[in-house]
Amino acid sequence: MSLRTTIAATAAALSLALPVAASAAELKVAYVDLQKVMLEVDDGKAAKSRLQKWLNDRQKEIDKEQNALRAEKETLDKQASAMSAEIKAQKEAELQRKVMVLAQKWEKSRAEAANKEQQEMKPIIDKIDSIINTIAERDDLGFVLERRDSGIVYARSLHDISNEVIRAYNSSKKTAAKDAPTKK
Repeated sequence: MSLRTTIAATAAALSLALPVAASAAELKVAYVDLQKVMLEVDDGKAAKSRLQKWLNDRQKEIDKEQNALRAEKETLDKQASAMSAEIKAQKEAELQRKVMVLAQKWEKSRAEAANKEQQEMKPIIDKIDSIINTIAERDDLGFVLERRDSGIVYARSLHDISNEVIRAYNSSKKTAAKDAPTKK
């Protein structure tokens, strides 16, 4: 390869690479830890507290029924020797049916919990998304990535806007309360 060809190839490569490098230098990227934001905004804390109370109430109810079934099984085991085989089988089948009903109730409770969590968090997530959009527009960010789901292995903390989102969310809540009409 002649010197002239090498210089021409290098010039062509540089002319293609410079616009890409220049546009990459202008691209601003930030990331946000949505899980942290949802757990630290005031509405997220309140929703988590409500969900936890609901879950605890359901768990107490299921534990109470489970303990009653254990007691019923212990009673059946103690009285089994005095029962006929037919009555014993009938009582065991009835106990097994109750266990199945309780298992179904537990599964239904888990599904309700997931649905309830989604209902509680959707308006919070929508507001967080709106705040992130506002920050991205204001700071001319090309991308805002979610820390956990984006595959980010390392990023400097100066690109993390999570705390700014939390502050903006909580302050917008206080501003809305202050601007609300008062009863006379």
